[in-house]
Amino acid sequence: MDIKKYAAEAIGTFWLTFAGCGSAVIAAGFPQVGIGLVGVSLAFGLSVVTMAYAIGHISGCHLNPAVTVGLAAGGRFPAGQILPYVIAQVAGAIVAAWLLYVIASGAPGFDVSKGFASNGYDAHSPGQYSMIVCFLTEVVMTMMFLFIIMGATHGRAPAGFAPLAIGLALVMIHLVSIPVTNTSVNPARSTGPALFVGGWATAQLWLFWVAPLIGGVLGGAIYRWLSEEPAGIVAGVKTA
Repeated sequence: MDIKKYAAEAIGTFWLTFAGCGSAVIAAGFPQVGIGLVGVSLAFGLSVVTMAYAIGHISGCHLNPAVTVGLAAGGRFPAGQILPYVIAQVAGAIVAAWLLYVIASGAPGFDVSKGFASNGYDAHSPGQYSMIVCFLTEVVMTMMFLFIIMGATHGRAPAGFAPLAIGLALVMIHLVSIPVTNTSVNPARSTGPALFVGGWATAQLWLFWVAPLIGGVLGGAIYRWLSEEPAGIVAGVKTA
């Protein structure tokens, strides 16, 4: 059963990275009818909603190392499962970035060095925001994301609505922070595209691991302090 959980996390993170980053790379700038910032924000949110309903009962649908670590900090996920979940998530994101690269490079004039939906700070921030501001933004956004996830999956929350609350939270996060960092709040999503851009993207990748992980731990711990019971493990079906 654990192998199925890891496979579900890999597939889910593949979908989030491919759909979200794909909307930015392929559709956002299309002449006259590009989906823009709002469209990209919706794509990321909808990818989580669709996968939460598809695999939430299998793996808990984390799709994000910061979510996995944050849920563990909040007492809602076994610490011993963190590493295999994170490996599966990163693997899914890398495969998604590879497929997106294959598709996007089929268009004339494609230039991966233009960003390929990578996250960055200073000169590589869409709005030229400083490293400190970008770090703070990623910490706060991920903290609030985990806070919402902890609450939406709480035993006393309205049943069946967690995917919507979590997906809409991700939409709001993107609407605010795309101009700042191109929005990460997810180290796996950041890693996939960065490996294909290389150079500055991989050099700046550290921030999009460290800041989301700190934010995830803060969000999980704060919600755990606020409302400990009932505590449901967010890991899908029981392991064998």
